[in-house]
Amino acid sequence: MIRLFFTAIFSLLLAACMSQAPAPAVDRSSAAKSAAPASGPGYYTVKRGDSLYRIAAAHGKDQKDIAAWNNLDNVNVIKEGQVLRVAPPTGESSAEVVATPVLGLPAVESRSLDEASGGGGSPPVSAVPASPLKREPRGGKEPYSDEAYARLNNLPEVPKAAEVKPEEPTVPPPTPAAAPDGVVWGWPASGKIIASFGRAGNKGLDIAGQSGDAVLAAADGKVVYVGPGFPGYAQLIIIKHNAIYLSAYANNRKILVKEKDQVTRGQKIAEMGNPGGGAVKLHFEIRKQATPIDPLPYLPAR
Repeated sequence: MIRLFFTAIFSLLLAACMSQAPAPAVDRSSAAKSAAPASGPGYYTVKRGDSLYRIAAAHGKDQKDIAAWNNLDNVNVIKEGQVLRVAPPTGESSAEVVATPVLGLPAVESRSLDEASGGGGSPPVSAVPASPLKREPRGGKEPYSDEAYARLNNLPEVPKAAEVKPEEPTVPPPTPAAAPDGVVWGWPASGKIIASFGRAGNKGLDIAGQSGDAVLAAADGKVVYVGPGFPGYAQLIIIKHNAIYLSAYANNRKILVKEKDQVTRGQKIAEMGNPGGGAVKLHFEIRKQATPIDPLPYLPAR
């Protein structure tokens, strides 16, 4: 009897275990892959000694924007090896629209001679004594005129009414031609190009010169970085021209501007040198949305 009782209990427990659904399996490898940070264009891996400000300056961005794109609570806390988004997320545009006002010619004022003289009648004439009466000059040799009458009667010559000329339209002075994205470029130095874009991995132009030669801002903009720079970019200056373009100037002997300065095209910003040794040269780059491009098509012919 006892054996039958335990047999029944065991059968019920076995049936309950078999009816219970199996625990779900978790693909940990897939979860790990989905949690891995993205990489490639638009991302940057933090290196030793980096700061968020330096990373933002090198990519032509504001450190607050990069902090927002990466959900950083503190802009002063980043870790070596951390992957940061340095370009706006898909669908978000940071391009600025540059609006150019259309200047029209001023209207030419049209008015009658009566209005130009300031009164409702004919232009005023210098006063002439009321007597004697005006008659045709004696002898009838010349037709009557105020000048002839005054001459025959020894009166002051009557001046002619001044001619009123219409105002000429004012034409605005021509503006210099600008690039499609609104930046007018000039040469940053007057020396000879000794290394062109793409040669041996060159990201810009190397321009020869003498120690102390002027380094000029290539376009109007704002200085966003001044400092020792990255490897190969000794004494670096970075200027932001708009949301699309920035320019870089490296290997300077002396820097004459500071961060947040507004500069104009052709302004002297540094002196050329060779801080790393070797030949004196300026390394110049133009970056479009943080990507190095060949500067030659953007610079004027010389």
